[in-house]
Parts: sequence; structure tokens; C-alpha cells
Amino acid sequence: MTPSGPQEPELSAPPADPGGLTLKPFDVRLFRESSETTVAKLEKHLADLSLKGLSLTEPAVLSRAARALMTTEREHIAGYDEDRLAAIIDLYVKTGIQVHSPGYMGRQFSSTVPLAGVIDFVSSVVNQPSSFYEAGQLPNVVEKIMADELNRFIGWPADSFAMVTTSGGSLANLTAMLAARNDRFPGFWSEGSAAYLGQARPAIAVGDDVHYSVSRTAGVMGIGEAQIVRLPLNAAQQIDMDAVRPALDAAERRGLGVFCLVASAGTTSVGAFDPIDRLAEVARERDIWLHVDGAHGASLLVSDQLRHRLKGIELADSLTWDAHKMMFTPAPCTLLFYREKDKSRRAFRQRASYVFDEDPDVYTAMDSGGKTIECTKRPMIMPLWVVWAMYGRALFAEKIEYLCRLTRDVHRVLQAEPDFETTHYPESNILCFRYRPGWVREEDVHRLQVTVRDRVKSRGTFFISKVDVAGVAALRVVMMNHLITEEHFRMLLDEIRAVGEELCGNRQNDQQRVGGRR
Repeated sequence: MTPSGPQEPELSAPPADPGGLTLKPFDVRLFRESSETTVAKLEKHLADLSLKGLSLTEPAVLSRAARALMTTEREHIAGYDEDRLAAIIDLYVKTGIQVHSPGYMGRQFSSTVPLAGVIDFVSSVVNQPSSFYEAGQLPNVVEKIMADELNRFIGWPADSFAMVTTSGGSLANLTAMLAARNDRFPGFWSEGSAAYLGQARPAIAVGDDVHYSVSRTAGVMGIGEAQIVRLPLNAAQQIDMDAVRPALDAAERRGLGVFCLVASAGTTSVGAFDPIDRLAEVARERDIWLHVDGAHGASLLVSDQLRHRLKGIELADSLTWDAHKMMFTPAPCTLLFYREKDKSRRAFRQRASYVFDEDPDVYTAMDSGGKTIECTKRPMIMPLWVVWAMYGRALFAEKIEYLCRLTRDVHRVLQAEPDFETTHYPESNILCFRYRPGWVREEDVHRLQVTVRDRVKSRGTFFISKVDVAGVAALRVVMMNHLITEEHFRMLLDEIRAVGEELCGNRQNDQQRVGGRR
């Protein structure tokens, strides 16, 4: 006897349209076939644990390869070609940063939890934009759930805060500063800067190593980069608290009205954490909005061991938190938190009958379209929520703790190597250092780091980045992949030394040729 139970629907071809055409690409049977091909390719990709850096292909060469994979059919719908799809996936996978390889140490893009990618795939197929509840009901509900879950680590009263997702930290920073400006200058949105002629010019204060998106925001908002007050840094690359009040006083004498102070929780350059609690005290004294750009480092909040890096976060007015960095979900997925939920609606003020309902109800109360610049927004919260729902906080905490511990370990390794120097003690999973062999002259140190980084990248085994620290280039590693070990880092140092030996040999040969001509 056959067990009773729900039966899978029988797959059938799509109906013909009124014109008599069958739209074959929409055939659900092809969906299964193409999905199986894709999953097989990705499974092979994830199982490959070899060291892979970045292999750059000349744009013209890559363009020719991509064009060669395009159908030549121009008059009719081309038939499904599994080999063509497989080749496209191969080309896609191999020509980007290999975030799942132990050789990838260069950027803040994360290796992802595979399940998060599966859910992102679901989001692409069902295609439910999430700015409005009626279009994406579950994404809007779980956005509130994740806000509550993560606020447990921030510490705001449960009924007073708000969170909205944005497509990236740059957009979150812009949105938060718009809310801060409109809070301080409520007529700016409708009347522009003309409403405040004769008054102090709107300005923002930032650490000198702030992410470029904050500086860009000043231009986008019409404030102007000349109205950015840059606060000096201390030896740890954090905002120097001894310089904050004098800098703000000097700005006031210049006729600037600082309405927002931006602190960094994990700077992009070195991963430094500004003293949020002490900056909050200054902001409170002067009635300034305190925004924390925690795009990279806010994720440390989920770790009991590392949460202290963001001491005072509950005193901030807003917080940017990128889940696609240290929460290991597909990009983009940024969470923008506000301490006071009423202020979350001050960034934008407009009416549009085609999206904003005249009679709010329990459903429209869930809409986020009025709080973000995006009308159509991916349900980016779904991969994060599903992984959190399935595995809980510990998965994130343990991986973050490992990556930060690994970074401290490789810092110790560097300190024991006479031909290397570190530029800072790592507060998170970012570490900057310099290659300083005995043969390099002081005036050549900067150029050596740039050249070494480029040569290492071109070799294709490791991918690292570089950044200027105190005006001199440094090599930079960002530990985003839990498959990386201390041994992999030692292999990277050997690679750097091999590049150095090549450069030294070339230099000696050049000197000999010059000497011979004399």
C-alpha cells in the first residue's frame, strides 16, 4: 500500500502565450536542470581548499571570452545549452576574488556561510522586494526580529529603537547623517541651505582615518568637504580625545555648526576602534548627534570576549553594521540602527501616493520605504536571519573570535621576524605591517611595499592589500576566512621574501649594468 501524504506537483511545460509562443526559458523543468548544474559547480568550488589569490585577466581578453559564450541566435529564443551555462559559471567563479580560499587575506568581503548563499538564491527566484510589507512580508517581519536579537548586544530599551536595512555601509552612513542633519536643521530638507544663511554652517566631525563614504556624504548632502572637521589620531590610530574639544572649539570659531560626530568601530585601514564612551560624553555636552560607523567592527558585539571594543555603544544615536563583513552573509546586507525610533523617519520626507498609504494600518507600519533611499530593495535580511535561526549566535561569535585571535597570533609571528615590522597592535582581524629587509633604503620603504603587494598579487597564490599608515605604505591582511591558519600566514611571508629576493637581484643587476657602462 502506498503511503499517503503530500505529493509533489507534476512538472509540466509552461502554457503558450496568446500569440502561440512557448517561453521555454520559464519552463520549471529547466529551472531544476540549470540549478543542479549550478549547485554541482559551486560544490566543487567550495570543496577546493587550495591557495588562490587573485588572477587578473585583461578586460579585453575577458570580454572576448564572455562574448564567445553568448548565443549567436538573433531571431528566435535559443535552446537551453547546459555546456554553455557550465562554462559561464566556471568563468564567473575563477575571475573574481576567491573569498573561500586560505590565500584570500586582502579585503573585508567575507567568505560566506553556504546556507546564506542558498537563501540568497531563493530570494532571487521569488523576487520579493522588501521596502514594503505587502511585497515582502516575511523579510519585513524578520527584519524586526533580527533588530530585536542584535539590540540585545547594543543595549537600547526594547520599545524605543529602530533598525532598517540598506544596500551597503556607505548608504547607511549617508542615511544616518541625513537624519542627523534634519534633526538639527529641520528646514534644510524643504528649503535647503538658504534657510540658514547667516547662521553657523552645517558641519560634521570625523576621525582623520574615517571611511571615504563619510567624506563623500558631505558632498552628496551639499555640506561640502570644507565643512568636515577632521579630528587628529593617536598612536593607536584612534581619535585622540585630547584633541577633540580643541578641534570643535576651533570649528566653532570658523563659523561651523557641527551637528554630527562620526566615530569608527573598526576603521578600514587598521581596524581601530574609537573611544565611543568618551566621544559620547563630548557629543552630549555639545548637543551633537553621535553616529558610529561600525560597518566592520560592530559584529564584535555578538562576542562576549570582544564586545568591550565597543564600550559605550548604547550612548550612540545611530550605528552602521555590515552583516556582509563579519557576519559572513552575501553582500550587500547592512543594518542601520537608531537609538530613538522617531528619528529614523527624519532622513527622508516626501509623499508618493503610489507607495505611501493614506491610512496607515498594522501592515504599513512594517514598511521601511519611508526610512531608506531605496524604493526597491533586496530582502537582504533573509540570509542573515536564516543562518541565525538555524545555528544561533555561537556560530558567528566563534568564527569572529577565531579570526581576531589568529590576527593577534600572526602579529606575534611578525614581531619575531627581523625583516618585518608591524604598524599597530590589532584590535580586530585587520593587521598592517611592512617588509623591511636590510638592503632597502629608508626612502624606498614606501615604494617597496607597493611593489611587493603588486608582485604577490600577480603571482596568484595570495591576495593581500595595502594602505598608507602615517603617510607610508604598509601591507595589509584582513582575516575573513576561518580556514586560514598561522601556517598559511608564514607561507605568505615566504612569498613576500621571495618577491624581495627577486627585487634585490634585479636592483643589483641594474647597478652592475650601470657600472659596466661607466
